Order: sequence, then C-alpha cells, then structure tokens
Amino acid sequence: MNTGKSGFISVVGRPNVGKSTLVNALVGQKVAITSSRPQTTRNTIRGVLTLQDPSAQLVFVDTPGLHKPKNALGERLNRLVYGSLADTDVTLFVLDARQAIGPGDRLIAQRLAEAGAPVVVVVNKVDVASPAEVLVHLSEAGEWDFVAYLPVSALESEGLGPLVDELLAIVPEGPFFFPTDMATDQPDALLAAEIVREKYLSRLREELPHSLAVVVDDIETRDNGTLYIPVTIYVERTSQKGMVIGKGGELIKVVGAEARRELESIFGAKVFLDLRAKVEKDWQRHDQLLDRLGF
Repeated sequence: MNTGKSGFISVVGRPNVGKSTLVNALVGQKVAITSSRPQTTRNTIRGVLTLQDPSAQLVFVDTPGLHKPKNALGERLNRLVYGSLADTDVTLFVLDARQAIGPGDRLIAQRLAEAGAPVVVVVNKVDVASPAEVLVHLSEAGEWDFVAYLPVSALESEGLGPLVDELLAIVPEGPFFFPTDMATDQPDALLAAEIVREKYLSRLREELPHSLAVVVDDIETRDNGTLYIPVTIYVERTSQKGMVIGKGGELIKVVGAEARRELESIFGAKVFLDLRAKVEKDWQRHDQLLDRLGF
C-alpha cells in the first residue's frame, strides 16, 4: 500500500468562481465540466493528484456553488457542500478576484470557521483582474484569520505550485485512498452524462440550462469494441424539449457529435451516443424525481 501525505480537500465557494477549473488544473486533466453558467457542478466530484516526490495524494472534492436555494434541487446542492466539510482535512475557499467580497462569501467563511478544518483562501482569476482588485481581496479575506491566502489563475495554471506546497504542509501522513494512476473516482456513466450536459450549457439561454438534467444509466461495450451510451436529456416543459432537439434535430446532432469526440478521446474507443429528450414536469421541485434522476 502506498503511503505518504494524504488527505481530502473540499473546494467551496459561490457559483461560478472557478472551482471546477481549479480542480482540473490541479489534477492535470479534465475531471469536472466547466462553463460560465452558475451551478454547473451538481455533484461532489473527486479529482486525485498523486505526487512521487514528496510521496503524497491530494483528493480534491469539487462541490456545487453555495447559493440561496430557490427549489428542492438548490437545497440539495447546498446540503452536498456542507456535507463534504464533515470529512475534509483542508478546505479551499475560492473567491473570484473580479467580484467584490459580499454577504454570501462572509456567510461561507463563517460556516467554514465553525466547521473547524484548516482553510486556505484562493483568490482566483488573477489573470483577468487588476493587481489592485487582487490586493483588496487578499486584504479583506485576511480578516477571517484562516491558514493561508493565495492568488492563482486556474485557467492559466498560475500560482498552483505554492498552493500545492501549502496543502502538503497541512494534510496528515497516511495511506493513499486511490490507485496512483487514478485521476477521478467518477463513474464513466456520470462522466459521459456530464460531458453531454456541458455541450448544452454554452448553447442554451435563460433558465433552460437549470431545467436540464442528463442521465446515463449504463455503458455497453459492443462486440466490435464500440461503447454504446444511451443518454436521456430531461427538461421540465414540452417547449424546452423542442429547444434541446433544435430545428430539424440540428442542435441534438451537434451536441452529440461534439460530446462523442471528447468521450472517444477520454475512453480511447469508438463511441455511439444515443441521445433522447424527455419531459419530466418541474423535476427540480420534487424530491421523488430528484431521487430518480440521481441527485
């Protein structure tokens, strides 16, 4: 069994501050989808960084953005985040350098202080913020009396070395939790569903991205080695189903082709994506439907 430094690190913050981009950058490959839409992340996704010198394994737990919930789904997402804090060795609290620190950030800081685990504050997006904005964030966040405060750019992979060094100084000695060649414990079916949803997020307007749920129940390996992946795209209204399919089926074809190419690169095999749209009225508001859709 491999041993060294090891620990779980929860990555928290408001929606759209760059948590998933940061986890992907730290792990060194894509384990979580990203988009400019708030609430892109709907599950706790673990990304694994294993180092040889020093011997260490850091497990980053990417969480949904903390927000004021408007429905049952929003309440569940917040519970997911706070639940992840119970078993964490360190928490990364991510701030967006371009957005002023507000009541939402201060509420999160209060909850993190109460949770008791060491907190490292990450001021992200310094590649697009001014030095003055970054300094204001570091100064204001410094009042929370956490362990460390680091400026980074997850998108440009700037400042990640000092961040990893800081985490290595905090996490305890212990056995590795995952095989050294594993980058995520995310099931292939969930990853496939998320890749399809990501392709839609940049193409859909207004509230439709929030009304979209994508489910893959299973992946079948055919005799010729092709992966058959049945994908169900759930929306809340009949009118939304038409938007997801697109005029003459154009949008669902484009999304399918783009997702298929990325999945073939990830899985190293030919992929056949079978995309179908289905209406589940107001699924975000009903606990029974949320259970069935895997939330």
